[in-house]
Amino acid sequence: MQSSSAHPTSNDRREGLVIETDVNLKPYNTFGLPATARRLVRIREELDVRRVVDHPELGRAPKFVLGGGSNLVLTRDMDAVVLKMEIPGLRVEEREDCWIVEAGAGVTWHDAVAWSLEQGVPGLENMALIPGTVGAAPVQNIGAYGVELKDRLESVDVVDLTTGRRVELPAAVCRFGYRDSVFKQTGYGGLAGKSVITKVRLRCPKPWQPLLGYLDIERKMGETGIAAPDARQVFEWVCEIRRAKLPDPARIGNAGSFFKNPVVSAEQCRDIISRDPHIVHYPMADGSFKLAAGWLIDACGWKGKSVGGAGVYEKQALVLVNRGEARGAEVVTLSRAIQESVYGRFGIRLEPEPVVI
Repeated sequence: MQSSSAHPTSNDRREGLVIETDVNLKPYNTFGLPATARRLVRIREELDVRRVVDHPELGRAPKFVLGGGSNLVLTRDMDAVVLKMEIPGLRVEEREDCWIVEAGAGVTWHDAVAWSLEQGVPGLENMALIPGTVGAAPVQNIGAYGVELKDRLESVDVVDLTTGRRVELPAAVCRFGYRDSVFKQTGYGGLAGKSVITKVRLRCPKPWQPLLGYLDIERKMGETGIAAPDARQVFEWVCEIRRAKLPDPARIGNAGSFFKNPVVSAEQCRDIISRDPHIVHYPMADGSFKLAAGWLIDACGWKGKSVGGAGVYEKQALVLVNRGEARGAEVVTLSRAIQESVYGRFGIRLEPEPVVI
């Protein structure tokens, strides 16, 4: 792994900040794409955000919040001040009807899930092994196997990047959608680029009820003969399923699932099924249907194909990978070609999950 900084760090003692300059971001994004941050500040406590806001130079500069870099496609160097979120801390509070798990924004999401189970707190197991940090989880409204972050969020602590003021936001005001939230939105009331999450509180309800309705989990139940798994068993199954489908970013650069699973009306779904009876689809509570984006991409023949150093993973067409020396522009070119191909065959526009910079 390359050094994170081409030049020595500067310690602004008056402001209590360590500011790194000309930082190589390749180790800090799971795609392993090359880019340089002109200035990077490691945020290790909430007060560091206020120090940045009050800083005579950094306070006026544009800012970019970086968590685990697992949902990011870098196509250029970063002129904005990069706030690298590294706030630690995990604690649990037991209430009569639930457990509240509180985590610092810099904690790795999977570590928080595993730690919760170790404390005897079930409820997050379906979201095991999702890459990224806890602070980034509400931004993307991460989810897997029937559970989304919005289903478990109690509240978040947010610091305004203009005033430095901290507020606690309950889940109800976070405007969650499918892989979307107020923290990702730029329109009226949106908080993208205006705030940073420093702490997250998750609500795990009592009594615990397993969520087993996804095909992959049902297959595990059939294979093992375990009809009533506990939370630890579900956790282990989800980890096995994800490891079988998704490459380890430490070995093959990637950003996990690259496209959102499209949601269509019942009429659209029936039309597609009439032409492609084998399409993988899931009914939604509102009568719409979620289609498997990976199946659509695979049906268009993209699995294993490449554009320059960027490719489609051989084991899962939903995942784009860095075959060694890919650049962000090649990832973008490949993703657009896939979008055009899927639209041409199915009339469906795939939407990328990662943020393209």
